[in-house]
Amino acid sequence: MADEVNLRNLALDVIVSVMDKGAYSDKAIHAALEKHPGLEKRDRAFFTRLCQGTIEYAVSSDYIINLFSKTKVKKMKPVIREILRMGVYQIMHMDSVPDSAVCNEAVKLANKRKFTNLKGFVNGVLRNISREKDKIKFPDKKDGFCAYASVRYSMPEWIVNYLCEEYGEDETERIFEGFLKADRGVSVRCNVSKAEPQEVYDMLKKQGISVKKSELFDYAFSIDDFDRLQDVEALKKGYIQVQDFSSILAGHIPEIKGGENIIDICAAPGGKTLHIADRLNDRKLNGGGKIISCDLTDAKTALIKENVERNGFENVSVVKNDALVFKKEWEDTADIVIADLPCSGLGVIGKKCDIKYKTSIEDINALSEIQREILKNVSRYLKKGGQLLYSTCTIAMEENEDNVRWMLENLPFKKADIRKRVPKKIRNYMKDDGYIQILPDMTESDGFFIAAFIKQ
Repeated sequence: MADEVNLRNLALDVIVSVMDKGAYSDKAIHAALEKHPGLEKRDRAFFTRLCQGTIEYAVSSDYIINLFSKTKVKKMKPVIREILRMGVYQIMHMDSVPDSAVCNEAVKLANKRKFTNLKGFVNGVLRNISREKDKIKFPDKKDGFCAYASVRYSMPEWIVNYLCEEYGEDETERIFEGFLKADRGVSVRCNVSKAEPQEVYDMLKKQGISVKKSELFDYAFSIDDFDRLQDVEALKKGYIQVQDFSSILAGHIPEIKGGENIIDICAAPGGKTLHIADRLNDRKLNGGGKIISCDLTDAKTALIKENVERNGFENVSVVKNDALVFKKEWEDTADIVIADLPCSGLGVIGKKCDIKYKTSIEDINALSEIQREILKNVSRYLKKGGQLLYSTCTIAMEENEDNVRWMLENLPFKKADIRKRVPKKIRNYMKDDGYIQILPDMTESDGFFIAAFIKQ
């Protein structure tokens, strides 16, 4: 392995930026790796796991640190707090790293960051945790589910209580277990208008990539054992698009007959746009149709354009647009509107673990109101008889089922029957023919909500 002090120092920068400065973990990790393209595959894997694991297990680590430190975690200087969290994660979850090395490297980090006067404190706390780790007493379920689940699954207590109210303790625990499942690899969708799935499968295998076929879609895979995603040949050729299986379902559900005018209202990074574009290009549909793919900022529209160009679709126009502002020229023009709207993201905590530290119940309520304002606008873009697909990557009732009820009461829609478009493996989870709430423990995907409507 490369100089581990440098890797840990790099990881410390990322963790401090995420936990103390509000950065997003996936973007911070990606940016750090882009600055060090020469890192070997195993070093990149060690660095990524150290960053993600330290962030994911911060609540559990804080509980442990507080048992062994007179200075409580909340009162520590940010750099020292993150050094200790990083050390505890390695001691408790990374068996391949000797505890003695963890302690030594933590002391070096404290020294490197000009906290020489605290290196004895760091050393003492981590060595005591190392010696006593098998004797640590964790909260027991019988003494209170909230405290137990918060520490056991490293989850803020408000999320435990919130989900328990909606799903009950047993389902909540299964959701948390789903978040902490081993990495499922990267899910990808084949552009079937460009290459047959078997052809893509063979191309991936030839490059030495591990490929697992999706249980939900015959045109999707989970891939692993590659170094850099941008070096995957099938991705460079536009044969595949990175997309979670639940997000693929959102693009799979709308009825496409060919020739439709479609608006994807909050599209970045463009996965659903590209999926629908691929479906419009189906050889059986005689082509035709077009998609307006839009989002709020230059950065987001640039990302959509980059993906559209790499995939080579010519039936997509990318537009910078504020979904909260009604656009008169789009009124009554769309056969289909895709509304995958901004949400709290509680369904994707397994992949974006810092979401649980950045979201609050106030955010959920505020986002629900924003979603309704956007839905008012986009309802006017649809022709009569047009399809609206509404989706979020959350498991919060206020942003999902509550909004379905609100739409049926306040907007000119009836529910579409999507049961036949939902893969059989998850069809039984549907409580209603018009929508499905996917939970992280149900299948190989994130938590996700999808509902479909017809404009009356």
